[in-house]
Amino acid sequence: MNEIIIDGNSLTIEDVIMVARNGYKVKISEEAEKKVVKARNLVDKFVKEGRVEYGITTGFGKFADVVISKENTKQLQKNLIMSHACGVGDELPHEVVRAAMLLRANALAKGYSGIRLSTLKTLIDMLNKDVCPVIYEKGSLGASGDLAPLAHMVLTMLGEGEAYYNGKRMPSIDAMKAAKIDTVELVEKEGLALINGTPIMTAIASLAVYDAVNLSKAADITGSMTVEALRGITDAYYYRVNEVRPQVGQMACAKNLLRILKGSSLTTKQGELRVQDAYTLRCIPQIHGASKDAINYAKNVVEIEINSATDNPLIFEDEEKVISGGNFHGQPIALAMDFLGIAVAELADVSERRIERLVNYQLNDLPPFLTKEGGLNSGFMITQYVAASLVSENKVLAHPASVDSIPSSANQEDHVSMGTIAARKCRDIIYNVTRVLGIEYLADSQALYFRGNVKLGEGTEKAYELIRSEIKPFDEDRIMYPEINKASDLVSSGKLVKVVEDKIGELNN
Repeated sequence: MNEIIIDGNSLTIEDVIMVARNGYKVKISEEAEKKVVKARNLVDKFVKEGRVEYGITTGFGKFADVVISKENTKQLQKNLIMSHACGVGDELPHEVVRAAMLLRANALAKGYSGIRLSTLKTLIDMLNKDVCPVIYEKGSLGASGDLAPLAHMVLTMLGEGEAYYNGKRMPSIDAMKAAKIDTVELVEKEGLALINGTPIMTAIASLAVYDAVNLSKAADITGSMTVEALRGITDAYYYRVNEVRPQVGQMACAKNLLRILKGSSLTTKQGELRVQDAYTLRCIPQIHGASKDAINYAKNVVEIEINSATDNPLIFEDEEKVISGGNFHGQPIALAMDFLGIAVAELADVSERRIERLVNYQLNDLPPFLTKEGGLNSGFMITQYVAASLVSENKVLAHPASVDSIPSSANQEDHVSMGTIAARKCRDIIYNVTRVLGIEYLADSQALYFRGNVKLGEGTEKAYELIRSEIKPFDEDRIMYPEINKASDLVSSGKLVKVVEDKIGELNN
């Protein structure tokens, strides 16, 4: 059954992908339901007793000291959503919104937020019935969580704002009616529970980490094809070289390269054609490996975050305590996404240099710019320009967002993470890297075409067959951008990695 059970503790990045991209349904576990109800009962008890607790019977942010009367607490929650729904910019992609809804539901399912079970189930129903709120990508500081974008999510729960239903944009009230989902009237704590947290940045981060793992493996494949096309020296990947510098990612990459290239008639040993290769070939394990280590660091941070309670205040039902803390602060995700963006950008940086070695006849024994009748044909000349442009853009995007902070809420919230900006930048970098690797993959296939009918490596052979099933060799100039897009799609979709792994087994990351 295509269904993910959420309990607040066991969600995986792969689960997020299944819901966000593949339309899996979501169900809350029975044990989680009980925890949600217990926490809500405590909130109701405190409201009945007239206790002053932040976000329940007080205002928000700098207004935390303003006590709200019992008859106004529902209006307080509605006002919170309406006033905070001020996002700007382009709409977030549906996959990001679906991932964010899942992550907010999973965090609430932990039972520390004080939301009603019925309200939580409304959010889950929206996921399951394909009601996707319109959320704008800009406006979050990443501390006090993703307030502005999440408020747009909650607008739809109230029947306000706009949403997509079955892919069609419409007023939220119409989308909820069409999906036969009742709208919600928020009660004490619920508005805050829904918007005070990190699910937007973490949703983007989850998708980014998943895509980065795929790109890391794809880079090993395209890099191997370049090594093969340039008759590279495989001694540099010898296991003892890596044992004496046992960086985990470096060792994993070297093993991948040797497995992918196993059986190739084109690769060489040191001294056969040359003594050493240039760094972009010789140092692939060191360069790709460092990125692998960074990707795995980010993956670990995100895996923790997707099963965390990140709103404020938190309800500790077993101790009958409501504690104001700072779990909404996005600093862990901010640093991880800045690091991930830099790590993935480096995969493109070295890939572009390999593309240069493929097209530059002064650096190889292949036809200039990988074309017959150079001069009449430009071949792959401008593809290297495009790769260089994307790499240069990544240098700007890789500037860290997390080193910046602007105080907000009259200096009550005087340090913020900018984690959502870091995550969005990382997503943009990943897109660019996908295109650079796609260009390398395309150039690899052309270079190997010029090598003639030779025995390729076990992995590279499958990679070559895959691209040839989609793109024929270039015997003369033709429009390039559709071919670049096709090659890039083979990279981004995971098809390239899958066809190689089906042959040689799972690649290391």
